[in-house]
Amino acid sequence: MRVLIVKVSSLGDIIHTLPAVTDAHRARKDITFDWVVEENFVEVPSWHPAVDKVIPVAIRRWRKNIFKTYFNHEFREFKKSLQDTHYDLIIDAQGLIKSGIISRLSKGLTIGLSDRTIREPMATMFYNKAYSVPWTEHAVDRVRQLFSRALKYSYDPQLVDYGLDVNRIVPSMASDSAKRVVFLHGTTWNTKHWPEHYWRHLAHLAKESGFEVLLPWGSDKEKQRAEFIARDNANAKVLDRQSLSELAAQINRSSGVIAVDTGLGHLAAALAKPTVSLYGSTNPGLSGTFGHKQLHLNSNLNCAPCVKKVCTYSGPGVTDKYEDQPFAVTPACFSSHRPEYVWQQFEKLLAEK
Repeated sequence: MRVLIVKVSSLGDIIHTLPAVTDAHRARKDITFDWVVEENFVEVPSWHPAVDKVIPVAIRRWRKNIFKTYFNHEFREFKKSLQDTHYDLIIDAQGLIKSGIISRLSKGLTIGLSDRTIREPMATMFYNKAYSVPWTEHAVDRVRQLFSRALKYSYDPQLVDYGLDVNRIVPSMASDSAKRVVFLHGTTWNTKHWPEHYWRHLAHLAKESGFEVLLPWGSDKEKQRAEFIARDNANAKVLDRQSLSELAAQINRSSGVIAVDTGLGHLAAALAKPTVSLYGSTNPGLSGTFGHKQLHLNSNLNCAPCVKKVCTYSGPGVTDKYEDQPFAVTPACFSSHRPEYVWQQFEKLLAEK
């Protein structure tokens, strides 16, 4: 049986789909998966041994000129690659109009979540069959339920296995006993950013505990933040720009990770690395890191989680000090996540058996 997965983005959403693939692979040895994914994330599905063919799509790039895209050679090649195989089942695990269109372009029976349980209900127009899964479930559980019902198998909800084969992640890096922590400080929304002064203080606390701090980045702005965090700290290292595979290897050889709400935090969870994730405006109960040794630090501010990209906090200003210099804590919901507390919780997490 050959099944096509349509889950094109984002990184966290793609990683959330992996445990369902593992469930299906264990329950149905006759299933082989292909996967349509955004070109920037094409490495991730290939790390799972149950995935055979990865079909890249470039919606983010193509939509800048939709008319030109429709007639160009690149889109025709994508469509041909999509339609070369007649699938026994096509699972739209994303529930967006764009993923619904891709599902319909493919050859085979299309399924997805019902119009009451997805972000863009019009996507169900492209399905032959839809399943209802409650919104209140975590994203990982929702996808696992969808796969199990569509492919007719049962699974243990208490067992979460992303199924990644670390030998497929290149370049491979041998593990050692060095104490390393990766700071995943980059994220999309402004309301998800932990104050950079807190990151810098945390890096010094890590140094005092004998840890090397690794600082990845993916944009010029993130590189500037990484350099600010590492300033005057011999134990803090700003990495060269990394591919996803290279960064996965860095995370895999670390002792653990401290992250804001970012797709790379989900990658750390998929690699079963102890991870402390800092949440302010967002709700980890629905889409937080999921799995073994995952600690969520939530804000105690009354307005959190607001799930807003722009902070609307109207209470009294919140300030703190770093190296005797005052600074405003923005967004204010992160005032409950002071560096000393975060580091204490990280060391406690590492000590758990």
